[in-house]
Amino acid sequence: MVSKCLLVGYFYFFSYGIFTVLSQVGFDDGFDEIQNEDFKIEMLNLKHREEIKTKISVMESTAKDLYRIQSLHTRIAEKKKKKEAARRAGGQIFAPAPSPESHTGRFSGQLMATLKSGVSIGSGEYLMDVFVGTPPKHFSLILDTGSDLNWIQCDPCYDCFEQKGPYYDPKKSNSFRNVSCNDPRCQLVSSPDPPRRCKAENHYSCPYYYWYGDSSNTTGDFALETFTVNLTMENGKSEFRKVENVMFGCGHWNRGLFHGAAGVLGLGRGPLSFASQLQSLYGQSFSYCLLDRNSNSSVSSKLIFGENKGLMRRQGLNFTTLVAGKENPVDTFYYVQIKSVLVGGEELDIPLETWDLSSNGGGGMIIDSGTTLSYFADPAYKIIKEAFVEKVKGYQVVKDFPILDPCYNVSSVDKLDLPSFGFVFSDGAIWNFPVENYFIKLETDNVVCLAILGTPRSGLSIIGNYQQQNFHILYDTKRSRLGFALTKCADM
Repeated sequence: MVSKCLLVGYFYFFSYGIFTVLSQVGFDDGFDEIQNEDFKIEMLNLKHREEIKTKISVMESTAKDLYRIQSLHTRIAEKKKKKEAARRAGGQIFAPAPSPESHTGRFSGQLMATLKSGVSIGSGEYLMDVFVGTPPKHFSLILDTGSDLNWIQCDPCYDCFEQKGPYYDPKKSNSFRNVSCNDPRCQLVSSPDPPRRCKAENHYSCPYYYWYGDSSNTTGDFALETFTVNLTMENGKSEFRKVENVMFGCGHWNRGLFHGAAGVLGLGRGPLSFASQLQSLYGQSFSYCLLDRNSNSSVSSKLIFGENKGLMRRQGLNFTTLVAGKENPVDTFYYVQIKSVLVGGEELDIPLETWDLSSNGGGGMIIDSGTTLSYFADPAYKIIKEAFVEKVKGYQVVKDFPILDPCYNVSSVDKLDLPSFGFVFSDGAIWNFPVENYFIKLETDNVVCLAILGTPRSGLSIIGNYQQQNFHILYDTKRSRLGFALTKCADM
């Protein structure tokens, strides 16, 4: 359930005038210190954090989503520009990174990590527990399939946002190493503007800059570090393994609506992501199950790297093809090809070209764990909205909520009776969603609203994490496919 909050800042309207977004949002501080900084055997079964009852508001989530969508558009343009420049110059376009240097063979098993909803600490994202450095220290990072760079707030932190627990201190880790500015790996990150000159003596560290939208960004030193992971063997036993020389950003200047997390774990398709760096260790697939976003801090699910035989045997597991090759201009994002949208079992009359990737990198649909709600490019959004307005009967319409539309009063309703919603993909796969994944209930008002918004016609369409709740989702890059199965994630 999501509660309304007071708006802080001013509003501005998107191109079609449907929703308004905050330029600034106020957050509550006051998180407890992490009590146990030392590495313990129950690494991925950490003490439950004290539940914070304040829930993320729709307006805060939408504000952050809009900033993020702006950055996704910028990243598409930048990636396309870099690829064109490299092609003209005959230079190298980097392939996915190899496994960290200390390993030459694959682990026989799965890498597993604890995954929790960030709502209890005021975040619209999902958080993964990781251990970094030697000796290992615990950090909660945002799970983000829409970006590549892994980064953590680092001491000295010159301009940083509030996080739960202390910043990562590279001076207290025996395994931290800076990447020099002359190292070829430095070319994998974007430099601050203006770029810092690299001198011949090779002593300067590699600076990086990564932009997420509006004021959300991270700047610091590109570096290598040891990540400690929980390895589940084929016989079911668990042990801990150190993965050395993982590339990450040590952020000294960090701004944005990251709200309590220590940084970001990138799981995109590009060479810098955690998934790409470790794929030769566990194989070219990973999966996660996003539990109900309003679950309290005592409930968790799993992020799993490696083949998941249980998931592969699960009845109801469906696959659709990931768009790749020339049709995918950006190696970061996981694109899927929509054919049509179903509302109330009826296929909507949405022009097919709405779902296509354009030659300039616009359009298309991605699945993104870092965006909260789902967003559809026009005219798809307007047609979907109109279909729900036409098909929803028997509920009083609520007009005073400033962002989401349509909204309905359900205060006297025991069981919601709302139209079904689903996608048909170009390869014939169908993804149907439970009603709680596309209608959001506003707790204090007994109101439900369609949890879908629009982007400009030239923009991306995005399946956000709200719509992914309680699905076990598999990213299989080797076979270029996305799997999805309805699952009670809290029971994993």
